[in-house]
Amino acid sequence: MIGIAAAAGATALAYAAIVERNWFALRRYDVPVLPQGAKPLRLLHISDAHLTPGRHRLMSWIRSLDALEPDFVVNTGDSIAHPESVQPFLEALGPLLDRPGAFVFGSNDLYSPVPRNPARYIWRTSALDHRRHITDLPWAELGGGMAAGGWLDANNRRARIKAADTDIEVAGVHDSHIDRDRYDTIAGPADPSADVHIGILHSPEPAVLDRFAADGFDLLLAGHTHGGQVCLPGFGTLVTNCGIDRSRARGLHRHPAAADGGAVAERPWLHVSAGLGTSPWAPVRFSCRPEATLLTLVPRIS
Repeated sequence: MIGIAAAAGATALAYAAIVERNWFALRRYDVPVLPQGAKPLRLLHISDAHLTPGRHRLMSWIRSLDALEPDFVVNTGDSIAHPESVQPFLEALGPLLDRPGAFVFGSNDLYSPVPRNPARYIWRTSALDHRRHITDLPWAELGGGMAAGGWLDANNRRARIKAADTDIEVAGVHDSHIDRDRYDTIAGPADPSADVHIGILHSPEPAVLDRFAADGFDLLLAGHTHGGQVCLPGFGTLVTNCGIDRSRARGLHRHPAAADGGAVAERPWLHVSAGLGTSPWAPVRFSCRPEATLLTLVPRIS
C-alpha cells in the first residue's frame, strides 16, 4: 500500500513538473467596458513568466502570442527570475513590443527567488521574504527594454494610450506585496473623456483594488497568485499569497465581489492571471495550467 502511494505521488510530481508546467493555455473572455458603438479591443494580458535561462518552450509560446494580433498588451510583472533572463524575455516578447502596451513590476523582477518551504504559504504570505535592502536583478534593464519598445512604464504612473480606435486611460502601481505601491501619486477620478479606464497592478491586494474602484476604473488587471499554482481538483486554489480571496485567485470577476459592494454596473471587472511560470525553486503546477489571456473589450450592455 505504501509502495502504491509512493508511486502515485511520484507520478503526480512528474506530471506537475514536466507536463502541466509546460502545458500552456490561452484563456478568452469578453469584457463589456467600452462605450456603446465602440469597436471591440483585443487586450492580451501576460504575467508571472519568472523566466530563467533554458525555458525555450515558454519563450517560444510567448512569442507565438503575437499571432493573436492584440491591439494592446499588458504585462503585470514577475517577468524574470534570473539576472541573465532580461534579453531572452525581451526576445520572447518580440513583435509584441511593436504593439501598444504597458507594464508594472513584481517583486521577483527586483529580487531573485530563494529556496523556501512552499507549505508555509498556507499560514503566511511571502511579503516579508522580499524586504531586502539591495535589489539583485536587473529590473532597470528589463523596464528600459520594454519602454524602448514603446510600452508604458505604469509603475506608480497614470497616462493615456491610443490603441486601435480606443482612447485608454491607464494607471498602475508598483508591487504592493513589497510596499512599493504609491497610489496617492495616481489618485483621482477617472477621466470621463477616455473611452475606457484600466488599472494595472501586480498583486491583487483588496485595499489597492478598492482605491481603483473608488476612482471609477472599469477594468483591473493583476497577477502574482499563480492561480494557486498547486490546486486540488474539485476544490480549487489552496493559497493566494496575498489578500485576495481564493475564489478570485484567477479568472474574470467583479470587485468588490460581495453583493453589498455597490451596484454591479458600478463595480469594475477584475482579471487575475494565473501566470505563465513558476519559481525555479518550486517548478511544478497541478490543476492550474500556465496561461495568458485574451480579453476582448466590448461595449457595455445597456
